[in-house]
Amino acid sequence: MKSSLYPEQLLQRRAMAWAIKLKVNPSRVVIQDLRTKWGSCSSDGVVTLAEDLVEMEPDFQDYVIVHELIHIRVPSHGKHFQALLSAHIPEWRALETSVGATGRRIDE
Repeated sequence: MKSSLYPEQLLQRRAMAWAIKLKVNPSRVVIQDLRTKWGSCSSDGVVTLAEDLVEMEPDFQDYVIVHELIHIRVPSHGKHFQALLSAHIPEWRALETSVGATGRRIDE
């Protein structure tokens, strides 16, 4: 059965499902046109995802979503951040390599 939701709404739902798993509470999840990066997380908990992320593979979507949501708890990319990312997305290093191939970045 085909969903009646727009792709952006499906991406928001995916992000909120991950937020529950990660036990974080973003103040908002925004989908917008981002040309140089796939996502970002502001200091006040607004997670922004690139609208064309909906065209990417689900595992890549999960990597970007989880990366940004972890920033709600851990602002840096240090060891704690990497440990949380590894716990939820074990293949994140390979996915990060594919990010470089897109010519975009995550949030750095």
